[in-house]
Amino acid sequence: MMDEAAQPSAPANERATPARESLSTPGPSRGEITRQRILEAAEAVFGELGYYEASISEITRRAGVAQGTFYIYFRTKREIFVELVKDLGRRLREASAAATAGLTNRLEIERQGFIAFFRFAAAHRSVYRIVEEAERVAPEAAQEYYQSISRGYARGLRAAMEAGQIRPMDPETLAYALMGIGHFLALRWIVWPQLTNAPASAAATEARNARAAAPQSQDESEQSAEQVLPPQVFATLMDFITHGLALTSSPTEPGPEARPSEPQPD
Repeated sequence: MMDEAAQPSAPANERATPARESLSTPGPSRGEITRQRILEAAEAVFGELGYYEASISEITRRAGVAQGTFYIYFRTKREIFVELVKDLGRRLREASAAATAGLTNRLEIERQGFIAFFRFAAAHRSVYRIVEEAERVAPEAAQEYYQSISRGYARGLRAAMEAGQIRPMDPETLAYALMGIGHFLALRWIVWPQLTNAPASAAATEARNARAAAPQSQDESEQSAEQVLPPQVFATLMDFITHGLALTSSPTEPGPEARPSEPQPD
């Protein structure tokens, strides 16, 4: 990423707006790059300090920009916090879409989608604290974070049901159930170990972030998921999903364990 921290900031009346900057800069404009760097700094600050202890001055310090530059893009601390929640959700959806692009088999989509999610969670552990705080600070942003994920998830599941790949169920309910599985597995094996053993896991975190940024083949990405999660955890997850989504010959007939037991004689 371009480093603008060493560049002196222009006087306020000479600073170009993001729209004007984009006219002379190919690809992402300087304004877009600066805005994203501020968001990345905000992710680190909110993740470490929490919403109430975080400050705009600390965000701009870490982003390497003047406080005046901050106000070109965001008006308040709450506004950048809400935008950060949206940005994290967008990046998570983009990572999932990139990992499953071109796939048509639903079980393979689930596999690659979960791999992408766990890699994202490993690179952005602070998302858990940020979204949890958003439920109190900006509940509408927290709800939209989850709903924006669930909408696309439910559409994909519905399409797979209509194609006869998986058994018919309520797509929205299933989407939230699968999201919950991924959420708590990442919490247990990615977030909690980092909180209890942060110094020891710093090198591993850096290595995982480097792997997440590099293109990988299917075999490499599956291996990466098993390095983030214990191999037996990922294998158990996929076994559960495979059997839970699989078509059955008698989907409406309960199994023996689901039937009420016969009353026993006294």
